[in-house]
Amino acid sequence: MRRLLVIGVGAGDPDHVTAQAVRALNEADVFLVIEKDGDAAELTALRRTILERFVERPGCRVVPVPDPARDRTAPAYGDAVEDWRARRAQVWEALLRDELAEDGVGAFLVWGDPSLYDSTIAVIERIRAAGRVELDYEVIPGISAIHALTARHRVPLNRVGGAVQITTGRRLADAGWPHGADDLVVMLDADCSFRHLDPGGVTIYWGAYLGTPDELLVAGPLAEAGPEIQRVRAEARARKGWIMDTYLLRRSRSHE
Repeated sequence: MRRLLVIGVGAGDPDHVTAQAVRALNEADVFLVIEKDGDAAELTALRRTILERFVERPGCRVVPVPDPARDRTAPAYGDAVEDWRARRAQVWEALLRDELAEDGVGAFLVWGDPSLYDSTIAVIERIRAAGRVELDYEVIPGISAIHALTARHRVPLNRVGGAVQITTGRRLADAGWPHGADDLVVMLDADCSFRHLDPGGVTIYWGAYLGTPDELLVAGPLAEAGPEIQRVRAEARARKGWIMDTYLLRRSRSHE
């Protein structure tokens, strides 16, 4: 049976790669590297740097995986994501069938942690459910952008007796601050949705390109730091052509 390793390689710093991930990297015969438009060259190069640094097993192959285009402006967001995952599954299934021997070991290198805000597991489960390619897989956890963010800002993710919620910029803009959450992590918010919130009593810890030489960090009261983040984010995106960022919102308990 084909075996697939879904390896979390951290938020961008090769030093984030764990000892468990290094062992897994050295089990693989074929590395499947997803290439996206826009950020493909830089992120693909970073994956190859990780392979060159940690893989000692000879004869391994790197297979580029073209990523289907995704409509991020579709009004029916859930349907658009399902369509994208279905097309991804078709591409991956064909590559697994054609590039990986029936008793071979393949590996996906996933940014951060594969079980947090990532579709790799869901797409693999689609392939398994279809039953045309028989495979088993293992998930190797990694250091997520959230862990990198809180570490760089030197803050704990939660406070004593408090609740943390992970959400999206889209939901934050539509529904506001979730009821019952003391601290709020927002992933990959393309629209700086924190600007729709009442900034009173809210502190923001923001980071982009975490773990890379281009890392950016801004923190402070939302009323002051929010406009600065919008400016820094826009300049960085214009300069590089892409951006990956995450932030933690912390509300003072006197405002609950």
